[in-house]
Amino acid sequence: MPTYTYKAVGADGKAVEGTLTAENEQIVLRMLDEESLYPVSVAEGGVASRSVLGAGRRRVRLRQVTAFYSQMADLLRAGVPMLRTLDTLARLSSNAVLAELVKEVREDIAGGITLAEAMAKHPQVFSSLHTSMIRAGESGGFLEDVLQRLAAFSERQDELRSKLLGSLVYPCVLVFAGGAVVTFLMVFIVPKFRGFLREEHFNVLTNIVFWVSDFLQVYYALVLMAVVAALLALWGIRQTEQGKFALAKLQLKAPAYGPIYTMVAICRFCRILGTLLHNGVPILQSLKISKDSAGNVILANEIEKAGDAVKKGEALSRQLGTSGLFPLDVLAMMSVAEESNTLDTMLVEVADANEQRTARKIDLAVRLVEPILLVFMAGMVLCIALALLLPILTMSSTALSM
Repeated sequence: MPTYTYKAVGADGKAVEGTLTAENEQIVLRMLDEESLYPVSVAEGGVASRSVLGAGRRRVRLRQVTAFYSQMADLLRAGVPMLRTLDTLARLSSNAVLAELVKEVREDIAGGITLAEAMAKHPQVFSSLHTSMIRAGESGGFLEDVLQRLAAFSERQDELRSKLLGSLVYPCVLVFAGGAVVTFLMVFIVPKFRGFLREEHFNVLTNIVFWVSDFLQVYYALVLMAVVAALLALWGIRQTEQGKFALAKLQLKAPAYGPIYTMVAICRFCRILGTLLHNGVPILQSLKISKDSAGNVILANEIEKAGDAVKKGEALSRQLGTSGLFPLDVLAMMSVAEESNTLDTMLVEVADANEQRTARKIDLAVRLVEPILLVFMAGMVLCIALALLLPILTMSSTALSM
């Protein structure tokens, strides 16, 4: 789409210059008129300004996007035109970045493209899943319902993420504090005991503690470099297709963590698929859109295979069952819902029930992690203490016996 450079005069008489992206010059003139600007000159060419998110400003939080979806759905349902709705939301937004972004979306729509296409230009805020659902809502005439359900879905997702992060704060602080204490003991305290102890009184634990202490003092820079190199290597591997597949497999199969992650992904998929089916989107298109909501490459591939099987006339539940990822109770409910033609409502109910059950499992897991970490840290400190005290006790008993 071409970019036009314009010079105009505002209602206050001040000169205004800028660039707009539109299909033709007539649309640019209309956009200037809607902004109460009198065009002096309009010429094709120039470079459009960068998106506000590329300017290094603060990011847009998910809860702010959720409020944007909800308010937009309310305004559209009340009969407010799209461009006026976006103008209103840009003024109401408390986030300066989101306000500028909404203005960009508004200008693109005034230029003749759809809402989904305008939002797709800002993937940092509007994910591909959201834009796909909005595209389906625009084509099917139920955009307001899609926006409302997107708001509800995003709110649930934000609540679950906030709850998980809040639960992990204490364990992370405990690990950091415990690691700092142990490192301080090994680097600064343990070496001072070496001059008071005789090597003939060292035991295996004492030798191990002194070896680790010497290693950290001499090779601490090498340890830091190794940690940084390992993190960079993991990041690089994650960018490759093989790395993404290996990470996806680890997420699904990891002990304790895997089942919880899998259920969260399945609940997300069921909710999106049920929402799309409830709004009249054909099942093949719904599967194509919702497969990316799982957030896992392997699970998305299995859903895509299920879509191919449904195209051939097979049942969705049967094909998903061959993947070995979906629980038997979910598959049984899907099979019954397919027979009774209530798949849309059943999928949302499955997501509601299992999300609550999974949230309780996460809470229980985090509560178990805290005492385990405490015991582990206490055990390390105890080992260091025994490594230093046992030789002292041995020396004392030897001296007394003499």
